[in-house]
Amino acid sequence: MTAARKFDAIIIGCGQAGPPLAGRLTAAGQTVALIERKLVGGTCVNTGCKPTKTMVASAYAAHLARTGADYGVSTGSISVDMKVVKARKDKVTVDSRSGLEDWIGGMKGCTLYRGHARFEGPHEVRVGDELLHGERIFINVGGRANIPDMPGVSDITYLTNTSMMEVDFLPSHLVVVGGSYIGLEFAQMFRRFGSQVTVVEKGPRLISREDEDVSEAVKGILEHEGIALRLNAECISFARHPDGVTVGVDCTSGDRAVTGSHVLLAIGRKPNTDDLGLDKAGVAMDKRGYIEVDDQLRTNVPHIWAMGDCNGRGAFTHTSYNDFEIVAANLLDNDPRKVSDRIEAYALYIDPPLGRAGMTETVARKTGRKVLAGQRPMTRVGRAVEKGETQGFMKILVDADTRQILGASVLGTGGDEAIHAVLDLMYARAPVETLQRAVHIHPTVSELLPTIAIELTPLD
Repeated sequence: MTAARKFDAIIIGCGQAGPPLAGRLTAAGQTVALIERKLVGGTCVNTGCKPTKTMVASAYAAHLARTGADYGVSTGSISVDMKVVKARKDKVTVDSRSGLEDWIGGMKGCTLYRGHARFEGPHEVRVGDELLHGERIFINVGGRANIPDMPGVSDITYLTNTSMMEVDFLPSHLVVVGGSYIGLEFAQMFRRFGSQVTVVEKGPRLISREDEDVSEAVKGILEHEGIALRLNAECISFARHPDGVTVGVDCTSGDRAVTGSHVLLAIGRKPNTDDLGLDKAGVAMDKRGYIEVDDQLRTNVPHIWAMGDCNGRGAFTHTSYNDFEIVAANLLDNDPRKVSDRIEAYALYIDPPLGRAGMTETVARKTGRKVLAGQRPMTRVGRAVEKGETQGFMKILVDADTRQILGASVLGTGGDEAIHAVLDLMYARAPVETLQRAVHIHPTVSELLPTIAIELTPLD
């Protein structure tokens, strides 16, 4: 029997946390086995952030061209070439992945293994015919689209966020099942490309984790662009149809079914942990399959860590990268960083985007704090008016007693960037007076944040 090849560290998965950790460990003189079963870069580079935001940019260009007359610009007839859209997206993805592969290839002491990794013991991992031994092991296997066992789903052909990346044609009618972040981005994107789009959501409103005013504003933005919304779809089912797929919605109003040429399932994500042999390593998982970790991302097995989407502590590129930073700081820098220091922050990349940081109003109310709130519609933001992009609003929440900023929502043009003016102050634990007295550049969206902070009033 061939002896296992020994490494100081084994990293399973080349997503956002794996390669930078390999870089830090090899720079410290350690030997590293980096394992990837498919594409280097993980979800973000290959089927997530990079390609989808590239397509969002193409959709924005189409939308701006169609509305050019509003700005005094005549453009004539507008058409979208989906093959060119896909080719542009592919180039961005391939360039990013190639750069990452070149970086990994230049790491002295790092060996990249291509194949599926499975544990054969607490320290042993097999990749194909190779058996590897790692003194430390780091799991960074990411997640994939969740496909619930809904009636008829196995009888139809459906799209996921991954297979959408191969679409080089324009669906005549795209039915998006799932009214949350991924689904809404694709819905607006393909509506702007020229598809008829219907969003089917089981709940009573879109993006249910957001405050109701945010959900309602997003609903208005999408409906304004001609996207049909079917909410309260309690009994979702699927059936083949000569024109594509019929989706049973059984909503409280309207037709009980909608027929589309294509269906996109955007109903959450699940971790890629079911085929790693984690039981042979003794690694504990919760009932949803997420690897259980402590505040420094250690599993119940002392020499094994879990980073990124598979640990259930974040579902974003920035949280995955921060997981790497936390692990590296603790192992290499004698810097006791932890996950609980992280402030929740993310964005919804419809147009205009939603930037979010910290608590929602709903969560803040539940804490029992005395909460102050300030809000301003984008119709009263000069920069938004000048750009002709006045949909949305900005809102800031503050603890009335401590004067600490609890959270913020910026739904509007530049919202995904403007939110950081608040997020950075939250990390600095600065009182709201710091924002009130800041002098921001005019004309920008961010310049209204100090004004909103001055106009705080108690929540009802």
